[in-house]
Order: sequence, then C-alpha cells, then structure tokens
Amino acid sequence: MAARRPERARVNHPRLLGLGLFLAVTIAAFESTAVITALPTIVDELDGRWLYGATLSANFLATLVAIVAAGEAADRRGPARPFVVGATLFVCGLIVAGIAPTIEVVVLGRALQGGGIGAFGALAYVGVRRGFPEAAQPRMYAVLSAGWVLPTLIAPFLSGAIVDRIGWRWVFLGLTPPAVVISALAASQLRRLPPLTPTPELGEPSSVPAAVRLTVGAAMVLGGLPAAQWWVAVPLVAAGSVLAGPALHRLLPAGWHHAAVGVPAVIVCRFLATFAFNGVDSFVPLTADRIHRASATRQGATIMGASLTWAVGQVVAARLHDRVPARRLIGIGMGLLGVGAILVIPIVRVETPLWFGFAAWSVGGLGMGLLFNATTTSAMATTATHTAGRVSGQLNMADSLGFATVGGIGGAVIAGSERGTVTITAALTATFVLAAAAAFTGVAISRRTVAIATARADG
Repeated sequence: MAARRPERARVNHPRLLGLGLFLAVTIAAFESTAVITALPTIVDELDGRWLYGATLSANFLATLVAIVAAGEAADRRGPARPFVVGATLFVCGLIVAGIAPTIEVVVLGRALQGGGIGAFGALAYVGVRRGFPEAAQPRMYAVLSAGWVLPTLIAPFLSGAIVDRIGWRWVFLGLTPPAVVISALAASQLRRLPPLTPTPELGEPSSVPAAVRLTVGAAMVLGGLPAAQWWVAVPLVAAGSVLAGPALHRLLPAGWHHAAVGVPAVIVCRFLATFAFNGVDSFVPLTADRIHRASATRQGATIMGASLTWAVGQVVAARLHDRVPARRLIGIGMGLLGVGAILVIPIVRVETPLWFGFAAWSVGGLGMGLLFNATTTSAMATTATHTAGRVSGQLNMADSLGFATVGGIGGAVIAGSERGTVTITAALTATFVLAAAAAFTGVAISRRTVAIATARADG
C-alpha cells in the first residue's frame, strides 16, 4: 500500500495577509466614497430623488446581517469561507448596480455590495487578531484604517470625473475586475491561518436571526420616515422599533443603551462618530449640486479636504498612541467632528463659495482621523482570539447603524424638500445640525471609555 502523502503545512505570511486585508478594505472604501459623489447624478438620471436616502441606507443595512454572520462564522470555522461569500456578494452588487435600469435596482445592487462590505470589515479585524503577534496588532489596525485614506482622497474626484466623462455606471463596473483580484489574494491568505481551538462559547445560539430582525426593523423605520402620509409613517416606525429594539439588545454588549463604562461606551462613540461624519460627508455633494449647481467633479472635490485631514489625523493618532489615552483622542476627535459640522452650514446659501465648505469640513475629517483607530484598538485589545469576530462585528455594526440611520433621516428630510414641505436649504441645514449634535454627544460619552484605555495601557 502506498504511503499516505503528508499534508502540506499551512504557513501564514503576515505581509501578504496584511496586504490582502488592506486592499479589501480599500476597495470597499472606494466604492462607498465614490457612490456619494455619483449619487446626485444617479437619482437625477433615473428619476429617483425620493430614494436618495434609501440608496445610502440599503448598503449599510445589508452590512448588519453580513457583519454578524461573517464574524460568527469566523469564530466557529475560520474567516476564509465567509470572506469568499462576502466577496461574491460585493462583486455581484457592483454588476447589478452598474447595469440597473431603475433606481430600485440600484438600491438592490447597493444592498448586495453592503453584504460584501460587512464581511470585509468584520473579517479584516479577525484576520489581524489571529494572523499577527499581539505587539503588531495596533499597527495593523491603523493600517486597515488607512485603507480608507487613499479612497477618500481620490475617489470623490475620480468618481466625479468618471460621471462627467463616461457615465455613472462605470463607477460600479470599473471596480469589478480589481475586486475579483483583491478578493482572491485575501482569501488565499486567510485560508493559511491556523485552525481555531474549540471553546465553550461557540456553542451559543446564533445571532444571525437577531441581525435579520434588526435589519428588517431598521428598514421599516427608515422606510417610514420619508412617507408622505402619517398613517403610513407612524405604523412603520412603531413596528420597526418594536422589532429592532430587542435585536439590538441581543447583538450589542450589555450596557450599550446607557453607554456603560468600557466597551459599550466605545461602541456608542463609534455609532455617533459615523452618524456625524456621514451626516455631513454624504450631503455636502448634494448641497453642491442642488444649491451651487456644481458639476459632479466639483461635488467630489468639495469633500476631499476632509479625506486629506482624516489621513493627517490618523498619522497624528498613531504617533500619540503610547502617550495620549485613547479616551482623550476620542473626545478631541468628536469635538472636531461637531465643529466641522457647524462650520459647513453656511454653504447651504448660494452666496457662500464651495471652497469654504472644503475648508470647513476638513476640520471634521481631522476629528474622524483622530478617533477612528482609537476606538478600534480600545475594543479589540480586550477581546480573546476566539471572540474577536463578535467584537469586530459590534464595531462594524456601530458603523453601519450610524451610516444607515443618518442616511435614512437625512433622506427623509430631503424627500420633504422634494415634496415642497420644507425648502432644500432648511433640509440640508437640519441634517448638518443633527450631525453636530451627535458629535457633541460623543464628546461627553468619550469619558466613559476610560476603563478600556487603561486596560490597553496595562497590557
């Protein structure tokens, strides 16, 4: 009988793993940022202004289920298989949105993309937690955060140029080939990670049903907000709240609803940060379009200042990592986000030049750069390897809920302006004020992350 061939040992290559995860985050960030610039043109061409908010929210709502499912699957069986599923959804979503004949199909494509983005985000953190030594993990989390930097620097301008010259569909279709190549690289390295040791926690019931209930409930709430008739809006919002509330308790850490000291406060801060940032960043291009009648290229350029200062903020935060408590970086970042949101309000008047919005929102971008990686390292430093998927899922869930919620609320306000209920100037102003309020709330809550910062510093 022939001797059995020994199984080839799986060797982890940290550099290739880090490159694959970084590029996966980058391609997801590029899509998310590029669409913001293209969206005013998309809804105009497809006569879908009433679904402006839904096109934003669908992507992030879909990430909720993907985040939980991917993180749970990674804790149980490893990250490679859920990553492949997420990559497939992302690529399919790009194609669907790129060939969409109606705005409803674009919303569907954005939802599919959200499934992939949710998996990328959750599994990138898991890959770092399992594939790198503990001392190198904070640096790698910073690298993953930097995956948003280049896209946010060039995607708005590039997306605007593509829309002006060859059409908005290529914002989606042009990303398909690189997405396939990047996904193959990352998946091949995730397969090389060592197998997990079974633990008692893995016998817990699945959280995916709760994630589905949360997504459906949130969709009902966000769908009811822009409804023209109160007898449609009130039942949808009420039923959605009843469905989503218990699901949130199941999915988020205990104490999240009152921002308990530690991880719950970090999660709430992350939600408020993404709510505030998206509440400005997603609606500045719309302001440039509706108020200033700017081209798609100029719309994208208006938010590039925030992208640049986000990168600067991340560099500063990385240098201060060992000297400044994370809670302080989070608090300062939240404060700058709020100031930036207030400063950008004057651009809702046609008399204010767009360069002022560029400069004003750069303040908010600096704040996001300071706080983003601080929240990640604060939460992930306290988790065990076999629960990294759960905690990374909670962080990414906070991001998605923040983006989706402000997209839905802002979209509802914009829908009111389309119906003539409020002026477009008042609608945009209200969105920016709401973003500022969320950021300043985060300043107060940031003080409650002190326990996490101390735990990290103590090792």
